Amino acid sequence: MNETGKGLAKDLVILALLIVIVVIPLRVFVVSPFVVDGESMHPTFENLDYLIVDELVYDFEKPSRGDVIVFRYPKDPSVFYIKRVIGLPGETVAINRGIVTITETSGKTVTLNEPYVVNEDATYTNKVTLSPGQYFVLGDNRPNSSDSRIWGPLPAKNIIGRVDARLLPLSVAGLFPGEAPKAYETLAASSTPAGP
Repeated sequence: MNETGKGLAKDLVILALLIVIVVIPLRVFVVSPFVVDGESMHPTFENLDYLIVDELVYDFEKPSRGDVIVFRYPKDPSVFYIKRVIGLPGETVAINRGIVTITETSGKTVTLNEPYVVNEDATYTNKVTLSPGQYFVLGDNRPNSSDSRIWGPLPAKNIIGRVDARLLPLSVAGLFPGEAPKAYETLAASSTPAGP
């Protein structure tokens, strides 16, 4: 074997080792690809968007309101869903004809400003108090979303991770593509305490 052949063989062995040592563990334990199926997150995500999900982030922090997450559907764990976190453990989520109001564990009540919601479901009215370890999740395209309004709170154990990147289509590729505008922070400042 000549010098060029030896160099190529060495490069292939190094590449194979890198794949085994770095790429496979990253794929198995840290990030995973996810392809959007359906219109429940329109206009934030469209059918066939190719996303990267960070599976490690919630080992270090809890999901936040506004995070877009991928999780196992509670009624069939072999099915994966993508939705936005709206209500956190211990909070009460009230929806009145499309208007979402949260009573936080501190007793403070906020009405959410959700600029990412284009199609609202103005027919739905309900109130749910979440237990510890439960989240209330909604699709951004409310009339076309199977979410916590239909099948109830999401157990924390079903959460796979947070959507941290969109790779395709290239025209809208980027980091944190589902990040909610500062809507939640502004409302928190102007919210009023709940009554007795």
